[in-house]
Amino acid sequence: MSNTVFGFTEAQIAHIGLTFGVGAFMLYMLFIVGQLAWQAKAGRFGAFVLFLGLSFGMVGFVAKYIIQWTLDIK
Repeated sequence: MSNTVFGFTEAQIAHIGLTFGVGAFMLYMLFIVGQLAWQAKAGRFGAFVLFLGLSFGMVGFVAKYIIQWTLDIK
């Protein structure tokens, strides 16, 4: 127990921070993209393009967790 912080190991803290911390940051980034689309009066197609272009990198991060989840089930 000497290598723990509040009863958590370093690996557990990193896993919690990576899943929930980055997930919350991704939601905040989606909010920012929505604000950009709204303030620019982009319309439906413009908002779609903004979300697609600025949020496409998040797809790989989410896909990684979906793939890990499906592989852990079996």
